Amino acid sequence: MRTMEIHHNGIFAGTLTEENHNQFVFRYDDNYFSDSSKPAISLTFPKTKKEYRSAFLFPFFFNMLSEGANRLLQSKHLRIDEEDSFGLLMATAQLDTIGAVTVKPIPGK
Repeated sequence: MRTMEIHHNGIFAGTLTEENHNQFVFRYDDNYFSDSSKPAISLTFPKTKKEYRSAFLFPFFFNMLSEGANRLLQSKHLRIDEEDSFGLLMATAQLDTIGAVTVKPIPGK
């Protein structure tokens, strides 16, 4: 199982967890959820107490990844399997992303 923090404009918004290769979970942080001034991270993730579950990496997060030759270069340079979208997201979406969402890997989780 691997988990990362999801940040919206630098503010901790929730967690994204890969429970196994076929089960992904996104959950808003209680403090972020309770603050009505904080927006949803995406139209596809309206603020709710429930967990979002998927058998594949949610398209919102998958679309933050590079494609084609750039993805191949990143996977070779970072020594991450090109098919490991979750691992590539953890390694490449920490600082310079398009949009307000960034990630932060949680060591040991």
